[in-house]
Amino acid sequence: MSGHSKWSSIKHKKAAVDAKRGKIFTKLIKEIMVAARMGGGDADANPRLRSAIAAAKSDNLPKDKIDRAIQKGTGDLEGVDYEEIVYEGYGPGGAAVLVESLTDNKNRTVADIRHIFNKNNGNLGENGCVGWMFNKKGYLVIERSSVEEDVLMETALEAGAEDIREDESNFEVICDPEDFDSVKEAIEAANIPSIAAEVTMLPDVTTNLVGKEAEQMYRLMEMLEDCDDVQKVYTNADIPEEVINSM
Repeated sequence: MSGHSKWSSIKHKKAAVDAKRGKIFTKLIKEIMVAARMGGGDADANPRLRSAIAAAKSDNLPKDKIDRAIQKGTGDLEGVDYEEIVYEGYGPGGAAVLVESLTDNKNRTVADIRHIFNKNNGNLGENGCVGWMFNKKGYLVIERSSVEEDVLMETALEAGAEDIREDESNFEVICDPEDFDSVKEAIEAANIPSIAAEVTMLPDVTTNLVGKEAEQMYRLMEMLEDCDDVQKVYTNADIPEEVINSM
C-alpha cells in the first residue's frame, strides 16, 4: 500500500472527529468558489464543482454555505478572488511532496509553506521537481471488513476501475478521473461504504521512511494540511502504520 493511501485513509478518519470544523469548511468553500468561477455554477456540466460539492456534503457543510460559495464563484455575490498555485518540494528522506493551494496573497503563502518545510527537515523546491512523479487518478479507500473482495472487484471493474490494491486493512480502487463519478456511484449503489473518495494525485513510486524521518514526515504533512492557504497535500512517502498510530 502506498504512503499516499495511508495518509489519505488516516486524514479522512481524523476529519470525522476533527474539532477544527471551521478550517475544514473554509477549504471546502474556497474549492467550490474556484470551481464555480472556472467552470460555471451548473454542477452537472462542471465536474470539478460536482466533486467539490460532493466533498462538502460528505463533511456536512450546510447547503446554504454551498449555495453561497457557488454564487460567489459565479459573481452573483461578492467574494474573494483566489489564485491556484502548486508548490513542490522534498520532505525528510527525500520524499516527494506536492502542495495545492488557493490564496489571495501568494507572498504570504509561499513564506508559510517554506517555513513549514524548513521546520520539518524538508525543503521547498522548484516547479516541476517532483510533479512528474504523480498522476491524477480517481481514488477510493474501502475497509476490508466492509466488503467481500470479489464483490468489490466485480462492482468496481464493471464501472470502469483500472486497478484494485489491498493491504491488511483496506482496499483502494484506482480509476481514470473521467470515470470517477461512475465508479463512485456504482460502489455507493452496491451499499459499499468508503473511507475516502476523491480525484487525487497518486505517486508512481514510493519512498520508504522509518524512525525519526517517518515521524518528521508525518508532522510535515500535518502542518501543511493545517495551513489556511493549503487545499491538498500529496506525498510518495510510505509511513509505517505503527508511526501513524503512535502519533
